Amino acid sequence: MKVSGRSIGLDVHRDFCEVAIAQDGEVRSAGRVETSPERLELFAASLDPRDRVALEVSSGAWEVARILEGHVARVVVVSPADTGISQARAKTDRLDARTLARLLAAGELDAVWTPDERCRVMRRRLSRREQLVRARSRAKNEIHAVLMRRLKGKPPVTDLFGAKGRRWLGSLELPVEESETMQECLRHIEFLDGEIAAVEGLIAGEALRSAEIKRLMSVPGVNVICAATFIATVGEIGRFRTQRQLIGYLGLDPRVRQSGSTPAKSGRISKQGSASARWALVEAAWSVVRQPGPQHAFYQRVRARRGHGIAVVASARKLACLFWFLLTHGEDYAHQQPSLTAKKLRLLEIRAGAPTLKGKRTGTFATRQAMRDGERRLAEQAEASYTRMVRDWQAAGAKKQGASVTPGRASQKPTKGKVTRQTTSP
Repeated sequence: MKVSGRSIGLDVHRDFCEVAIAQDGEVRSAGRVETSPERLELFAASLDPRDRVALEVSSGAWEVARILEGHVARVVVVSPADTGISQARAKTDRLDARTLARLLAAGELDAVWTPDERCRVMRRRLSRREQLVRARSRAKNEIHAVLMRRLKGKPPVTDLFGAKGRRWLGSLELPVEESETMQECLRHIEFLDGEIAAVEGLIAGEALRSAEIKRLMSVPGVNVICAATFIATVGEIGRFRTQRQLIGYLGLDPRVRQSGSTPAKSGRISKQGSASARWALVEAAWSVVRQPGPQHAFYQRVRARRGHGIAVVASARKLACLFWFLLTHGEDYAHQQPSLTAKKLRLLEIRAGAPTLKGKRTGTFATRQAMRDGERRLAEQAEASYTRMVRDWQAAGAKKQGASVTPGRASQKPTKGKVTRQTTSP
């Protein structure tokens, strides 16, 4: 006889799932279930529609949750950092499952956001591309190592793996074993180039169907990989009521330490959440700050006080805030360069398989170049306007009192239950 309202904890492993059940204030172990679709379907059919199931995030957790969610009232997928299981003095599969069941029954588990099918597909493709790029980098580094071992010096070409670079590599006189290593790496690189192009074509095709990705690409310096990684990580932007919540979700918020009467001190970023999203934002920030505009002025101002490294991370955080505003308000970037945005979208279409116009005369180069020059001048004017605004803001703030203008002093305003953060400039 089935009993409704049970709280079930699953400790998921590759070969089995340890099961524990909490009911009427008691927690008991219920054995193991083989981690296979067939066995999990049978296990799900044995559950009551009013049962709840909790499991931790792992490589197979989402598939287990997908199988179970149609048979129970709720499936709660939680972060291992929120359960405290890893810090327990005694840790076994049976104890872990019992802990999940007990916390679920007590209502102390917060479910992580479950991505939809579109986000899951995009995440997997981006992850596969990242693995392929890393493999290609390892092969290229091996060739550089061969050159260093044989004292070949600096290559005379900019792109060692382009046409001229490959001809130079082929002209080198190397021992047999080193030549074999180089040829093998070159074949591996050629194969990986094709695989990366294939997965990038799939990403580009999905990006062309996404209004959000194309909107983020209107920011100069932001490419499809950064925009797609951000959308795949964040999902629905409406989940974040403020940009501050988004920054904390991405792990770009500074850690704050305060005790007693000592003033609060901020340190390094928390690095919580998706590492790939932070990497994409920082990589994009390197490119964004080289373009004229408010982002470049912000980077220069922070760099003058804190140095290049901190300025780049601060620019990445500023970029995430900008993304939040663009997606929340459904608007393209106000200081975009339309011809540059059109060029990025055209390259995206070509990567997705559209035919090119290479070798055909269009007569638009001169007009396009004039548009680019005019847009850069407008971006430079926007940067100058931002610089003047910040200067006026700083002059007005010097007359006020509070944490934003007086280092080491706390603001007198109520925090409304939130952790105090340093006030940021516009």
